[in-house]
Amino acid sequence: MKNEVLIVDGYNIIFSWKELENLSRIDYESARQALLDKLSNYQAYKNIEVIVVFDAYKVKGSPRKVVQYENIDVVYTKEGETADMFIEKIAQQHGRGTTIRVATSDGLEQLIVLSKGAVRMSAKELELEIESANQKIRRKFTEKPKTHRNRLMDNLSPEVAQMIEKMRRE
Repeated sequence: MKNEVLIVDGYNIIFSWKELENLSRIDYESARQALLDKLSNYQAYKNIEVIVVFDAYKVKGSPRKVVQYENIDVVYTKEGETADMFIEKIAQQHGRGTTIRVATSDGLEQLIVLSKGAVRMSAKELELEIESANQKIRRKFTEKPKTHRNRLMDNLSPEVAQMIEKMRRE
């Protein structure tokens, strides 16, 4: 594990973010995919471990399934296991020197993971943090690069600089 791990309660975040909630009314898979894309970009920017947990506890005979989506881990819980239960296990098992942050808008779950030594993060805080990271990424790629200046030429007299420039052009 990296020094920081972000564990995200997938469905809780989907239903907490207006954009994803609206998308989920049309298609759950699209909402999940949009969340995973946002978290994948965020992971690349922050270089932390990201684990997204989705409930599958009502699916008969469902085993726990862990899949890699680009650069993040996606966990589908097993039958009878809620995302909260799985998140609490991970929060309790983290090693020393590792900061576990849990993103959920579930107040009770926030208190439970806090008691396990994790840092709680609301859905809104995560949304704002991801948006801030996206703005920084956009600025980095849309700002015009500074022109390269020749510092040697800056320190010469105008006459000498003209003479050197003339020689360069020839």
